[in-house]
Amino acid sequence: MPELPEVETTRRGIAPVLEGHCVNKLVVRERRLRWPVPDGLEDLLCGQVIRHVERRAKYLLLETANGTAMVHLGMSGSMRIVDATEPPESHDHFDIVVVGGDVVRFNDPRRFGSLLWAGLSPEDHPLLAELGPEPLSDEFTGEYLWQSARGRRVAIKQHVMNSKIVAGVGNIYANESLFRAGIHPGRAAGRIALPRMRKLADEIRAVLTEAIRQGGTTLRDYRGGDGKPGYFKQQLLVYERGGEPCKRCRKPLKQIMQGQRATYYCGTCQR
Repeated sequence: MPELPEVETTRRGIAPVLEGHCVNKLVVRERRLRWPVPDGLEDLLCGQVIRHVERRAKYLLLETANGTAMVHLGMSGSMRIVDATEPPESHDHFDIVVVGGDVVRFNDPRRFGSLLWAGLSPEDHPLLAELGPEPLSDEFTGEYLWQSARGRRVAIKQHVMNSKIVAGVGNIYANESLFRAGIHPGRAAGRIALPRMRKLADEIRAVLTEAIRQGGTTLRDYRGGDGKPGYFKQQLLVYERGGEPCKRCRKPLKQIMQGQRATYYCGTCQR
């Protein structure tokens, strides 16, 4: 599914078309997404200038004077810029059409994405209110991560994927960061020393920053706002490489399930 780098790449792709532009119309073809698209949302957005396109965790926030629309890409969603004459396909569920004719189109084969209205205080929306700090913010440090884990027996991979601890570290990048930090994904979070937590926080930031620079990771059907795939897949060291040789020690990488998510790691390089 699209994770933080893919959502940030999407934000950067669609922002030039939306920011500072007035919404001519919102065309909703399918309201039955993960949550139903609210009735009347078309009227709330129509005629409004989108002041900013922001990201919070894996949510895109379209801020107007009237309130904020909130988009989640779900498991298979994407937002891309299309020509106004391009006919919609079967999974193109809504269009944001701005004055001048530019169109940002939302496609989601599985319909796990969403389009919601967060009002004038999006930070208070139930889906955003309890999120932890952004992993690329100054608030996210090794000291913070270490303190958040005190006394916790939960595995470190699940700890950093907990959005209440840190917002937006998904499965791909948790696997990669733990490998780079040399930390076993099953190690209890509360038993990891401060220096290793500092290393892990640094690697989380580095991996996410590198992935954003590469346009995200295209494993199956993700595309950025410009319709192009992400190229970070070529940089993956462990994710979806179970049984293949570790790029450091050459021993076979292991694959297990943690919290219903596939985990990939090196039993030699990660302790």
